[in-house]
Amino acid sequence: MAKVKTTFFCQNCGTQYAKWQGQCNACKNWNTIVEEVIQKPEKSDWKTPSNSAKRVSKPLRLKEIDSSKEARLDTSDAEFNRVLGGGIVPGSLTLLGGEPGIGKSTLLLQISLKLPYRTLYVSGEESQKQIKMRAERINPNNESCYILTETKTQNIFKQIEALEPDIVIIDSIQTLHSDYIESSSGSISQVKECTTELIKFAKETNTPVILIGHITKDGNIAGPKILEHMVDTVLQFEGDRNHVFRILRAQKNRFGSTHELGIYEMLGSGLREVSNPSEILISKKDEELSGNAIAATLEGMRPLMIEVQALVSTAVYGTPQRSATGFNAKRLNMLLAVLEKRAGFRLGAKDVFLNITGGINVDDPAIDLAVVAAILSSNEDEALPANYCFAAEVGLSGEIRPVQRVEQRILEAEKLGFSTIFVSKYNKISLRDTNIKIQLISKIEDLVSSLT
Repeated sequence: MAKVKTTFFCQNCGTQYAKWQGQCNACKNWNTIVEEVIQKPEKSDWKTPSNSAKRVSKPLRLKEIDSSKEARLDTSDAEFNRVLGGGIVPGSLTLLGGEPGIGKSTLLLQISLKLPYRTLYVSGEESQKQIKMRAERINPNNESCYILTETKTQNIFKQIEALEPDIVIIDSIQTLHSDYIESSSGSISQVKECTTELIKFAKETNTPVILIGHITKDGNIAGPKILEHMVDTVLQFEGDRNHVFRILRAQKNRFGSTHELGIYEMLGSGLREVSNPSEILISKKDEELSGNAIAATLEGMRPLMIEVQALVSTAVYGTPQRSATGFNAKRLNMLLAVLEKRAGFRLGAKDVFLNITGGINVDDPAIDLAVVAAILSSNEDEALPANYCFAAEVGLSGEIRPVQRVEQRILEAEKLGFSTIFVSKYNKISLRDTNIKIQLISKIEDLVSSLT
């Protein structure tokens, strides 16, 4: 048995220290440094050391390396495929993070039940009976999904050798522990060691592995930051538990774009893929209401039509409030200043509340014009025509600035039945024979005159 060593790790950022100290020099947090026991045996490989010793990597010239593309594994889930860049890459390691109860386990269990490949779903948090109860609501007739409840990596690899699955799903990485590290599950050293073993397994056998990761109260994936550097893809599953919609984003993707977005609706039978999110983000109303405007935005390569709601009212206590949900509050203050300076609207003594419907957060500056239109509509208490939509950025001097991929936004608005879209006249538009009227404006005064 090798000599047992102890070392100190920051539980927030993973920095290692030779002795204990009160403050971490890297992340500046106090009382996060904890002593952990580390043991360095002769090991280490996901299989036996003798097998790994025979495999020695040799340097190759560029022209000798096989450059043929490997076929991705289709997950039978269009939204998941879109975010990954077309499917699961063989031999890749994917990390999925999200808040407790948001639906991470449900999503991966649902995907494993849809897959036509032999799948091993390893759970360290639920029993096999609990998983079966959820599986029966989703797809009880799947014959290729195997459920294993185990937390010790050595036992997991024994079952993998016996089963030889095409895909391995781990729920969750913080519950695993290895015999080669004596610290507790979820500690910095255990998470790093277990992830390293899974990476070796994935790369040597060309088997994709998907991990579920817990997150901290700050919204970051728990464990060392190096965990996100080790894996190939980092996905974030987010949404408000008070709403039924869930959004899947890629924070890191070595095999595709990080700008794609997947949208799901949480139902009693599992997660439903939302192929046309514009229809669910725009509320259906029997009568026209003031303060509502439709914006044509983009999330990755996907155009979305979202509803912007504004409420402008007289400040009761003399101190006006500025509140924004799903939109940057500082940008809202900027747009209000532009309206007051360039368009002459006196909003300094009024409360302004802004909401992006559907519980989503939008960073696209192209919704500026819709925000301004909603504020003006609420201030004048006059409803905008229901078939108007907006796609432009507003500058500090009140100019209407062009946005990227405006033609894609126009086509989405036309598809959903809008009759007029307001865009910057500085956008280069080559569309012909469209059924939607393209209203070109250059200044914020043009918008005011067009709406009044």
